[in-house]
Amino acid sequence: MLVSWNWLSRYLDLPMSHEELALRLSLSGLNHEETTTVDGDVVIDLEVTSNRGDCLGHLGVAREIGVLYDLNVKTPEIELSESGPKIESLLSVENQYTEACPRYTARVIQGIKVGPSPEWMANALKAVGIGVVNNVVDATNYVMMECGQPLHAFDYSKIAEQKVVVRQAAKKETIEAIDHRNYELDEAMCVIADAKSAQAVAGVMGGAVSEVDDATSDVVIEAAVFTPLLVRRAARKLKLQSPSSYRFERRVDPVGVDWASRRVCQLILETAGGQLAQGVIDTAPEITPNAPVTLRLSQVERVLGIKIDREEIERILVKLGCQHDSGSDTYVPPSWRHDLGREADLIEEVARIHGYENIPEDAPIPVAPSSKRDFDVAMERVRLVMTSAGYSEAMTPSIVTNKLDESLSPWTELAALKTETAMLKGARTLRRSLIPSLLEGRANNWASASIHADLFEIAHIYLPQKSNEALPSEQYSLAMVSGCDYLEMKGAIETLCQRMGIADAVQVKAIERSGFAKGAVVEVSCGTRMVGYLGIVDPKVLKSWKLPAPVVAAEFSLPTLLQAASLVPQQQSVSMFPSVERDLNFVVAESVRWSELERVVRAAVGDELAGVRYCETYRDEAKDGKDRKRVLMSVSLQLHDGTLSGEQADQLIGQVIGACKKELAAELLS
Repeated sequence: MLVSWNWLSRYLDLPMSHEELALRLSLSGLNHEETTTVDGDVVIDLEVTSNRGDCLGHLGVAREIGVLYDLNVKTPEIELSESGPKIESLLSVENQYTEACPRYTARVIQGIKVGPSPEWMANALKAVGIGVVNNVVDATNYVMMECGQPLHAFDYSKIAEQKVVVRQAAKKETIEAIDHRNYELDEAMCVIADAKSAQAVAGVMGGAVSEVDDATSDVVIEAAVFTPLLVRRAARKLKLQSPSSYRFERRVDPVGVDWASRRVCQLILETAGGQLAQGVIDTAPEITPNAPVTLRLSQVERVLGIKIDREEIERILVKLGCQHDSGSDTYVPPSWRHDLGREADLIEEVARIHGYENIPEDAPIPVAPSSKRDFDVAMERVRLVMTSAGYSEAMTPSIVTNKLDESLSPWTELAALKTETAMLKGARTLRRSLIPSLLEGRANNWASASIHADLFEIAHIYLPQKSNEALPSEQYSLAMVSGCDYLEMKGAIETLCQRMGIADAVQVKAIERSGFAKGAVVEVSCGTRMVGYLGIVDPKVLKSWKLPAPVVAAEFSLPTLLQAASLVPQQQSVSMFPSVERDLNFVVAESVRWSELERVVRAAVGDELAGVRYCETYRDEAKDGKDRKRVLMSVSLQLHDGTLSGEQADQLIGQVIGACKKELAAELLS
């Protein structure tokens, strides 16, 4: 932001040297880049951070200086004579795209004479690097550099049917900008159009068709608020960066729109003559004020480590434009300060103006001891288990393409929620599962370097509700994908459950889910709560990513997992007596799962069971018959109060064999 010393002098007295001012502004957050001289005027180049759009005009910088030096800022007074006809008889405005343009105002001036600008205005613009065009265009640029609000003047006679329409650009619509180059627009862009075609790219640049020239006699003055994100996207897509887009991207004062409109009309009437139509067309005259913020003196001292008088705090914040009732701890930030929304923001403003250099380096700041939350402990354990198992943590966008989201969604079949505009290129769907993103990451690694990337991610997914009025369920999830064997991932999950203290409560049930191979996916539960899914990804899904099979994937709801978790280890007595191990080889139906066998064994033995371990599965259709398999397991038995005898062990094993035969029709191979 180039700041002219002579220009600043119109708003406040400057008793300091420009060197001192540059240093003081730097210490308060407006970094000094360089100082130059232009035709006898000192010009200071300031680096304005993206949250301080209010300082992209001389009045905003003057307000900062006024607070720093306790000076009064003289804002120009505006007196307008509306001697023309009513504006409604001259122009109509229709805002069809309020998302991109929350407020649009228009005024009409008739009978102007376009010519050169007065010397004082031309010199001011030249000093800050703005080219001089004519008295109308220069007036709009002058006010922009004065208050930070971009404006635009249209030739009234070139607006078809004298109608202004704020709308989305049509697909492949083109416009010739004032740089006399043609640009192709897309449907996400906002344009200012007349009854026939686009006349400007909103917030970026005006069109050549309706620009003001020497033959112009009537003008429409536009002052508006455009959404920063949409302006930034349009400017980058078109590769059109302008002083206007730079300011809209950093937000303008929604209340100051009308002041800027009246100010530019005043300057045009003074320099180009004409008569101003009565009234203004304003699509959103009522602006919601900023929310009040409570500032506690105790917090100021706690955060900064020094005590600042209440009177000084009130002076600083009121000078910055905050509304405040004496004796109250509540402040209402001004409309031009979008960055003041929390108590911490006000404390930062107090520190900035008071001077960081005035805070001693050894100022005592009380520090309270802290401890890790259960959530933090749990996340550390999750990450430790995953990385120990050979997985790498991934971080993927929560906004995905519709195709990616629909490839696999184990949690819900309801349609995914979508943003109104694309947040990433071609992506506007809030993902319902982390697995597709991880599959894409694995595919990218495979395509670029033939790397078999085993990945996990901890992030939010967004599950839609049955009611369209209800907000989505924002679920914190853990997902993993791997090219390992199914049992390897199962082992990693068992280790995770063990570290979370829920290994004994976990149950699995075979289900069918779209995106997973048939008969190769299970639902994991903890008690009555469903925790997640584990399965082999359908080869058809992998084919779309050109990924080699097999790929195993799992996803878990972390809140549900944490509800059941026991993060504090529980002391258990360890038996001092030896255990007895017996291997059992059962022939069971193909549909019988290991989890069912394990459940029956545990129920049959009870407290004497030290452990049951899966060993191997073997299939021999010639010996055992069709759809039959052999499952080899190792059962460990142990007593806590004595040595287990052979007879006792045989009796317990007999209970296991009987229970498996009764419940699962299992036959023991001798």
